[in-house]
Amino acid sequence: ADCRYTCHQECRSLIQLDCRRPGPCQSQLSPESTLLPPCSQNVTQTVEEEKPKPPTIQEIKQRIEKYNAKVTNCLLMKLNDDGTYTGFIKVHLKLRRPVTVPAGIRPQSIYDALKEVNLADMTDKRTSFYLPLDAIKQLHISSTTTVSEVIQGLLKKFMVVDNPQKFALFKEMRKDGQVLFQKLPLTEYPLYLRLLAGPDTDVLSFVLKENETGEVEWDAFSIPELQNFLMILDKEEKDKIQQVHRKYERFKQRLQQTLKEARGKPG
Repeated sequence: ADCRYTCHQECRSLIQLDCRRPGPCQSQLSPESTLLPPCSQNVTQTVEEEKPKPPTIQEIKQRIEKYNAKVTNCLLMKLNDDGTYTGFIKVHLKLRRPVTVPAGIRPQSIYDALKEVNLADMTDKRTSFYLPLDAIKQLHISSTTTVSEVIQGLLKKFMVVDNPQKFALFKEMRKDGQVLFQKLPLTEYPLYLRLLAGPDTDVLSFVLKENETGEVEWDAFSIPELQNFLMILDKEEKDKIQQVHRKYERFKQRLQQTLKEARGKPG
C-alpha cells in the first residue's frame, strides 16, 4: 500500500525489501496481501488506452465543410467518394546544418516533375548546401499521406540526397504565449491534424528539423560524412588544446611578473 510493490508467489523467495519507513503496508497489511497469483493464471492484464474510433465519412464531410468555411485563400480541402480527402499543408524548413545535393544540376522543371525524372540520379557528384532559413514549402497531399512520405517528398523537391532518417517532422503549437514543438511519428497523417486544427497556422504549423533523437544514428551517414565529422572533431580538439596552453601561458607570465616585482621586498 505504501511502496506499491507486487510480485508473484513463485518470486516471493527472491524478493528482499528494505522497508525502513513506517507505512500502511507495515501496520495494516500482511505480506500475503501484496502477492499476485502465479503467472500461469494470466494475472498481468495489460490496460490499453481506448483508441478513438475513426471518423465516419459524414463526420469527415462536416469537418471539411467547417474547415473550408474558414479558409481565406483557395487552398481548400476536397472530399473523395471513397472517404479520403486531399488538401494543402505548409512546412517550415528550420535546418541548422547543410544538406547534401547533387553538384551542377539545374533546378527541376515542370516537365521533369510530370515525368517523375530524378535529377539526382544523373550524377554522382555531391556538394553541401544550406537551405534558406525558415523557408516554407507548400505540399498538396492526401489524407493517407504519412509523415514519412511528407519528409521524402520534401527532400525530393529540394533534390536532397541525405538519408530521410536524418530529418523529422514536428508540429508547432502556441499556447499561453509559448511555442511548443512535438515530434510526429512517421505513421501519423499530417492532413488529418491540419483538418482537426483548422487552417489557422498560428494554432498549428508543421516544421522540418534535424532528427534530434539523443542517439546518433550513424548508419544514416555516408563514409565521407563520417570522415568529415572526424576532421571537425580533430580541429576542435586542437583548438581546445591551444586555448588551454594560451590560458596557462598567460597565467605563468603574470606569476613570473609578480615574483619579479616581489623580489627584495619584505614579506
